[in-house]
Amino acid sequence: MPTTAAYQPEILHESLGDPFFDLVEPAKFPKTILRYRNQRWAKRVGLDALTDEEWIAHFGRFEPLPGGLPQALALRYHGHQFRVYNAELGDGRGFLFSQLRDAADGRLLDLGTKGSGQTPWSRRGDGRLTLKGGVREILATEMLEALGVDTSKSFSLIETGEALVRGDEPSPTRSSVLVRLSHSHIRIGTFQRLAFHDDKGAIDRLLDYVCAHYFPALADLSGPSKAQAFLETAVARVAKLGAGYMSAGFVHGVLNSDNINVTGESFDYGPWRFAPVYDPLFTAAYFDETGLYSFGRQPSALAWNLARLAECLLHLTGLEAAQRTLDRFAGLIQKEFRAALLRRLALASAGEEADARLAKAFTDFLTASRAPFEQTFFDWRGGLASHERAAKSPSAAFYETLEFAPVRAAMAEHEATAEARLDHPYFRREAPCAMLIDEVELIWAPIAETDDWSALREKIARIGEMRDAYGFAPA
Repeated sequence: MPTTAAYQPEILHESLGDPFFDLVEPAKFPKTILRYRNQRWAKRVGLDALTDEEWIAHFGRFEPLPGGLPQALALRYHGHQFRVYNAELGDGRGFLFSQLRDAADGRLLDLGTKGSGQTPWSRRGDGRLTLKGGVREILATEMLEALGVDTSKSFSLIETGEALVRGDEPSPTRSSVLVRLSHSHIRIGTFQRLAFHDDKGAIDRLLDYVCAHYFPALADLSGPSKAQAFLETAVARVAKLGAGYMSAGFVHGVLNSDNINVTGESFDYGPWRFAPVYDPLFTAAYFDETGLYSFGRQPSALAWNLARLAECLLHLTGLEAAQRTLDRFAGLIQKEFRAALLRRLALASAGEEADARLAKAFTDFLTASRAPFEQTFFDWRGGLASHERAAKSPSAAFYETLEFAPVRAAMAEHEATAEARLDHPYFRREAPCAMLIDEVELIWAPIAETDDWSALREKIARIGEMRDAYGFAPA
């Protein structure tokens, strides 16, 4: 196959052994129609030279990649789902297909699937993914990556020719298989499963594996010091992720412990939403009746899940050390949110107190005024350097109110950075690229009705322009 020099396969996860996965066979699909391939990331991992036929062979029929895993692995894990422990979880419609290196930085990457067929953990599910679900995941990951949030990447989407019945979509509906590129599929729930079985030896092996391959600076530590350093790193990574959600106006929707990656990378998108305004009560999932995972409660949800990770390590860390680390989360996520807000606005730090004033003024304004979330960040990219541009915005009236005065005063303390890129064509537009639920439905409708994919392609191109304008380094 025509791989390039950037292709660096690995076979590492199977070294963990039986407690961690089951060998599985992919489903045999009646059709394999390529709908999306992520050429940017394919190039970065040396797979961009594949023909479409070769691509389908590997990511639709799951013929092993050269030098990669010889057989797919359905990963085992448990987890709390809406705070209720579930010991019957695991990869029920996906598996780890292959592992390889990121040619840019050498990090270990996973190619994992969604909708690839039944496994021992499917319970009563069919192991499939709707085509609409695959399209939605592409939109979520493209948008989050462009906004600088550490997220999995939608690598491939192939329509598979089956008619699926779902309670939350008009049925029968079309089927697909998605391949995502991630920096690990090891979840808090992976540790929880081992703790549930009181398998401390397996927890220790998993800890060694995670540190060796994802946090190499910790690899030479041992025992309590390694566990404590790992917990501290996971807390810091997840705090940065939560701050990224809040600065992007994103609601994941299902922040269960099996959906929290220990590397702090967001993944597995179901009922996600971008908030139209800064509303702490805004929820993404229709079944989240209490708002447990609402926009404003995401930081507390992440903290709760981190406490479940800490519980799995208590035989190494002890209670007091673990609690001290968990207690740092609130301060860390506030610090990370200030940094994320400055990055989005392309403003230099003016010191901790000035940065905190800006963050408070900005969120207070968004909350009180209910100004459009993404439009406000777009209008004030570069701070007061965008005063004239903001005055021409559809939201200009919001900026003439007394509520905005503290924001203007706080921005006066901060200089625009070179990363503002206000001369980019993207910032000459009247409105930003956004991703509200109505637009998602408008993108899906022509696909469902006439198999017209042009709206999706146009949206991905528009997101690409935004990604280039912001220039956030890919995570």
